[in-house]
Amino acid sequence: MGTILITTDYLAPGDQVDDLLRAAGHRTVHSPAIGRRPEGEMADLLLSADAALIAGESVTAQMLETATSLRVIARSGVGYDSIDVAAATARGIVVCNTPGANKNAVAEMTMALLLMCAKRIGETVDGVKNGTWPRHDTRELRGATLGVIGLGPSGRAVVELARAFGMSVLVSTGHPASDLDVDYVAKDDLLTQSDFVTLHARAQSAGAPIIDRESLAAMKSSAYLINTARGSLVDEPALINALRCGDIAGAGLDVFAREPVDVDNPLLKMPNVVSLSHLAGQTREARAEASLAAARDIVAVLDDRHPQSAVNTVETAAR
Repeated sequence: MGTILITTDYLAPGDQVDDLLRAAGHRTVHSPAIGRRPEGEMADLLLSADAALIAGESVTAQMLETATSLRVIARSGVGYDSIDVAAATARGIVVCNTPGANKNAVAEMTMALLLMCAKRIGETVDGVKNGTWPRHDTRELRGATLGVIGLGPSGRAVVELARAFGMSVLVSTGHPASDLDVDYVAKDDLLTQSDFVTLHARAQSAGAPIIDRESLAAMKSSAYLINTARGSLVDEPALINALRCGDIAGAGLDVFAREPVDVDNPLLKMPNVVSLSHLAGQTREARAEASLAAARDIVAVLDDRHPQSAVNTVETAAR
């Protein structure tokens, strides 16, 4: 019997995931990650765990040094940049994620942010609530050009929805797909030609942004930036400056460099920015698919079987 730490905040004792893990003979310990934990708490939780099922919570090399029983970390989501994969690999710990589980949810939220920016919905709702009657100049998505950076499962799903809205689509990716009716272009060309730019790339090495000051300067002054991928993909100080200077028209952000986002972050106070709480992949359907997939991979590793979606290769002798 293994002890499985569960920190994903929407999972609870007695749910499907809990039942699956317990039916496989394991003990579950729930400690939902809500806000920032006190220093050292996560390391303490990992001390006696054989497996961990987490959302976006950080797992550092220092935490893993004392997690001597840990065999697998499974993300109930796609991104795994919050986990020190190199440190896990060195200790023989398998790291898993759930690619594609939330692609439809992310794609729909991306289009929602596109619409909110194009129609200036946030500004209008606030105005009406405050007793004014805004009559903003807005724009349609039909006929506009959408630039998609990254073509993983969510990027592909966005392309399909954008085409249904009548948008022209440009894609910048290192992995073009022949079955999609899009134009593949270099990132610099995409930035200069697009009315909306949406990010669906993985986190870069060392957390380097792919949208920096030069990228923002290359965009149209009427363009919007959408990010439902990773906060590290955007240089936030550069984005704040670009928005203040009118280099771009606005942004729709579901992710930030630091989460939960600091309340004094200037982006939260800008009327041309729609800010969400890393919510794009959090539909009930996506949550169920991702969390069950993560749980199945945990059971597989603890049973000495290969998981469905490991992001690293480990030698069991390393432990």
